[in-house]
This record gives sequence, structure tokens and C-alpha cells, in this order.
Amino acid sequence: MKEKNATGILSAPFMTKTIKVINDMWLKGWAERNGGNVSYRLDKNKVGEYLDELSGVRTIQLFNEVRELAGEYFLVTGSGKYFRNVILDPEANLGILKIADDGKSYTILWGLTNGVKPTSELPSHLLSHISRMRATNGSSRVIIHTHATNLIALSYVLELTTENFTKWLWEMSTECLVVFPEGVGVIPWMTPGGEPIGRATAAAIEKHALVLWPFHGVFGAGRDPDEAFGLIDTAEKAATILVKVLSMGGKRQTITDSQFRELARGF
Repeated sequence: MKEKNATGILSAPFMTKTIKVINDMWLKGWAERNGGNVSYRLDKNKVGEYLDELSGVRTIQLFNEVRELAGEYFLVTGSGKYFRNVILDPEANLGILKIADDGKSYTILWGLTNGVKPTSELPSHLLSHISRMRATNGSSRVIIHTHATNLIALSYVLELTTENFTKWLWEMSTECLVVFPEGVGVIPWMTPGGEPIGRATAAAIEKHALVLWPFHGVFGAGRDPDEAFGLIDTAEKAATILVKVLSMGGKRQTITDSQFRELARGF
């Protein structure tokens, strides 16, 4: 039997790190109103330290069967909740849920008070988790969706292909090739909140840890909240530089293809 953790679930490292990253996104200006959502596939051993606090009984059917996630615990943001309020009242804005053993439903075990449900983008999150588990042998645990300002702006002016969008961002900062060497996956515009955009995102995120939703935002994946946030932050910094470059009349010089190859060999 697991010994009770004296500090409580709000002091758990997975909780405090997630709350900090969510607040950082609000401070960055990426999370207007209820924009954005986060999910964290929790280590079962770590969750075990707080089982005495996970007493919820509200069970909800899933959009489809996700047997690959059976028995997994997730920390998620709530539907309609504002990132700016998470740090003020985590229990009202976040929730911990467990996927049923048959993969067809989940039970809310903590948080999401007053009948709130998890983010409406839950299909995209869960399907993306399955893809990243395959791609990283289970090491990837966090999915972040946020409205990164300059990445969205560029989706209106750059050709919307993975190759083109990636190359423009790589050229803006030497570290981009190192941080996201697999590039930025680009999917077509689709109505958010449903299974179709979830499956399109999952297909792209299996190859690219960062995926652009044109005219809307990005999905980023990582081993923990810091890595997922850092991935998006790096791409958004490159996008910010590119917006400035375009506003000054465009490139006069840039990193060459041969220099990219040299960089790839070095890292």
C-alpha cells in the first residue's frame, strides 16, 4: 500500500511544473480567454503517492476506443477554462482523469469541480499521446496546444507545407534545426474540437513533435512540461524574428543549405 504524501497533490512536481508552464503561456500572450489546453500523461508510480486524494466517481464516455491508453492517468485543463486562472484555483481549472481498462471511457478523479469537463480538444490530445508514445518509445508525456501569436500570423503569408514552413523557421535561428530537427508538421485548416482534426494531428505529430494548425495555433509534445513549452517557445521566437525580417523588406542573407548540413553533422 502506498504511503500518503504529506504535502498533498497540489505540491506534486507534475502539478507545480504544469501550473507554471500554463501561467508562462498566459504571460507570453498565447492564451487569450479560454484559448489553449494541456494534457500530461502521468507516471503511475508518481500518481500512486496521491491515491487517497483521487476519489472522484464521475465517468464519461470517450469519443472512440483508445485501448492503447487503458489505465493511464492524465492531468488535463478544463473545457472553457482560462489559463490565467489556473494558478489562482488549480482544482477548478485542472483535472486528473483515468482511462478505463477497456479504453472506452474515463473517470474524473480530482479537480474539474462543478461539473466541468476536460478540454474539448481531448480527442486531439489522446490520439496525439498515442502517436508520441509510439514515436518515442513511451518517453513523451506532455501535449500542449496554444495560440502562439507569430506562428499563427505566418500561417497567413507562408505556403502551408511542412517543408516550406520548416525551412523558413530554421533559417531564423541556428538552434531551430537542433531543437526541432524533424521540422514543423502542417495540417490543413479543420474545425477544432472533434475526432477528424484529432486524427490529422496525431498522424502529423508522430513524425513532428511540433504541429501547426493554420490560422489557429500549434500542438507541441515533450517528455515534460518544460520540454514541450521550450519547443513551442523556440519556434515562436523564430517566427517573431521572421515577422520582423519580412517587415524590414525580407532576407538579404541567410543560413545556407551547406551550413545546415554542417550543423546537422555537428549535432
